Amino acid sequence: MAQIHPTAVIDSNAKIGEKVSIGPYCCIGANVEIGDGVELKAHVVIDGQTSIGADCKFFPFASIGLPPQDLKYSGEESTLTLGERNIVREYVTMNPGTDGGGLETRVGNDNLFMVGAHVAHDCIVGNNIIMANNATLAGHVVIDDYAIIGGLAAVHQFCRIGRHAMIGGMSGVENDIIPYASVLGGRASLSGLNLVGLKRRGFSKDEIKSLRVAYRQLFAEEGLLSERVADVATQFSEVESIMEIVEFMRAESQRGLTQPRSVNA
Repeated sequence: MAQIHPTAVIDSNAKIGEKVSIGPYCCIGANVEIGDGVELKAHVVIDGQTSIGADCKFFPFASIGLPPQDLKYSGEESTLTLGERNIVREYVTMNPGTDGGGLETRVGNDNLFMVGAHVAHDCIVGNNIIMANNATLAGHVVIDDYAIIGGLAAVHQFCRIGRHAMIGGMSGVENDIIPYASVLGGRASLSGLNLVGLKRRGFSKDEIKSLRVAYRQLFAEEGLLSERVADVATQFSEVESIMEIVEFMRAESQRGLTQPRSVNA
């Protein structure tokens, strides 16, 4: 049975799961579905066509599912879907999709959104991702699993962020970031591999060594990028993590690739 504070305002058509806790002055819209075990602290607003998975936690003044901040949005019906066990801290905002992006914003499982983080319309956010305080995603951004977005960092619309990538605080990301990379800067550039993250995630010394060799070859100054990618694909065809980078670099992109200022990893 749900525990609902008497000051909470919940539309009668909202679907509330078992063992849900809804604190003082929360507002829940008519088309919201909240899974089992979800906890809403005080003053949380959830509206729109929004689905919340089990065991998520929302802190005061989070604003979830309200209309996108896209001037082209004209009221079309669109959705926001969150998976399970997400932690959404104070003043986080998340918007549903738009007609220009598939009408869906989707967030996976086990993510941490720190104070003031923003997930814009049509973003696709994977699993086990951390967005630090005031990190901002523009529309249509795709973030793969285990990426970390540092505090006050901003990601340009349509960018792709690969798995295990690390974006340093206050970085401005204008282009795609390959998996396992680290970027930094007001106009972000590759600073090498996310070595600390790789070690923490249990990657072996041999695999990290191979990744470093492949990184240097991919971003060497001689030859065409397409040729370097082909050479790395041939040399490391049996190394899954390196082939993931190769496939990422070969995939269609609207923003191009973030490049290093130097080749050192």
